Amino acid sequence: MASKELKALTREEVAQHNSESDLWIIIDSKVYDVTRFRNLHPGGASVFLEEDIPGQDATEAFFSLHRYEVLERPQYKRLQVGYIQGEEPQINPPIDSGAISKVPYAEPTWLVEGYHSPYFTEGHRKFQIAVRKFFDEVVYPDAQARELDGKRPSQSVFDKMAEVELHAMRMGPGKHLKGRTLMNGLVKPEEFDYFHELIISQELCRCGSRGYGDGMQAGCVIGLPPVLNFGSEALKARVVPEVLSGKRFICLAISEAHAGSDVFGLQTTATKTEDGKHWIVTGTKKWITNGMWADYFTVGCKTEDGFTVILVERVDGVETKPIKTSYSPAAGTAFVTFDNVKVPVENTLGEEGGGIFVMLSNFNHERWVMCCTSARSQRMIVEECMKWANQRKAFGKPLNSQAVVRAKLAAMIARAESVQNWLENLTYQMCNMSYKEQANKLAGQIAFLKMYSTRCAQQTATDAVQIFGGRGVTQTGMGRFIEHYHRTVPFDSLLGGANCKDAAEDVLADLGVRQAMRGMPKNARL
Repeated sequence: MASKELKALTREEVAQHNSESDLWIIIDSKVYDVTRFRNLHPGGASVFLEEDIPGQDATEAFFSLHRYEVLERPQYKRLQVGYIQGEEPQINPPIDSGAISKVPYAEPTWLVEGYHSPYFTEGHRKFQIAVRKFFDEVVYPDAQARELDGKRPSQSVFDKMAEVELHAMRMGPGKHLKGRTLMNGLVKPEEFDYFHELIISQELCRCGSRGYGDGMQAGCVIGLPPVLNFGSEALKARVVPEVLSGKRFICLAISEAHAGSDVFGLQTTATKTEDGKHWIVTGTKKWITNGMWADYFTVGCKTEDGFTVILVERVDGVETKPIKTSYSPAAGTAFVTFDNVKVPVENTLGEEGGGIFVMLSNFNHERWVMCCTSARSQRMIVEECMKWANQRKAFGKPLNSQAVVRAKLAAMIARAESVQNWLENLTYQMCNMSYKEQANKLAGQIAFLKMYSTRCAQQTATDAVQIFGGRGVTQTGMGRFIEHYHRTVPFDSLLGGANCKDAAEDVLADLGVRQAMRGMPKNARL
């Protein structure tokens, strides 16, 4: 069907269409015929008859009530009949594929023109451009739809991510990348570093859909490394390719209702059969991200020798039920039951009784990934608030003319900048340390950053709601990203293997201090 031809009009011509039976308005130099739509408007027909609306420029009124994306919806695009001759639109779409935001502090400084970074190279920048374009075009639309309907991320998105090896790159640098073509050849496997991974984690969370973000293989990020690092060669050869291709899915199953993530308090048991060839796994797990559709479960079990980690496949005896949380079912959060599940002994990850080392080996990386996403999510909220404070008018003046609002914005910006800069420093250390050195030197620092970033995030969420007012607690419209962030940000403070679901931030802070105290010089005195 051919597109409708739009007319070049003058403002004087538009002004003649100012009655209930013939009603036009101007929004950002575009002319819309809202005569028939007026009675269908969700906010009521009367808004179109307010003073200075019929036949006039309604740009300011529109953007005080609606996000730009409303104009992009097909049912509203059809209302456009023309444009103002000699004028150009002044307002840019919020999602401009791959573009860098011009809003101050909406981007980390390494992406801002005129700024410099000691960490990121031109290769990182080219990689970031490609990754952002991919997420904007492929992932963002699916994220918005699935966050609303609660369905799992679309398989087509998993497939497209696999084509450019995004699933593999989210595991970080390592041997698993050997022989793979990363992002259509933009970076060689041996050159891929933690800054590349940081870019992927931060670009993914720009979708602003917390449940969907976790549904997008969060279980793989924490559930597959134990297989990569501690599984037998035969097990890895069978499991890793199909998981990194996005065809089958894996999750980490440690937490339990009574024990939280305290591995020494777990009640799920694994006992060997008389012939010693199989484990019989029995017990339950709770709050398991991606558990609803996982084909593999990396399970923490109590065994005769202590704590052991076993890869359990979805077979008879494995049952999953959805858990309703404050974010979307798109995360696949599950209650998992293992009822006398028979598992080959070859599926043991690491040594029997050595499960604590299997779990601890990935804690730093897991927490670091969470710091990456927390830092970028806060920046997205800063951008939303900067835009709103600039366009929203109160008492006849822009919201940002009020000192109290500017003070909140200042605190939000300071938090976002400090978290990002600390994160970049730690990432540089990771790039220049062995895994063992990271465990010895960075466990405390990463724990501190995880605690600091999630506390900053919760304060930023609170301040953002205050700036948006009632819109900040409304799930649709102008403040929908603010409401979503404020509702889901507590998740970040609970996650990260703190071994305590009730005081995760404090436990991580204590971990950092304890590691620092172990390094105190014996002769240090005041």
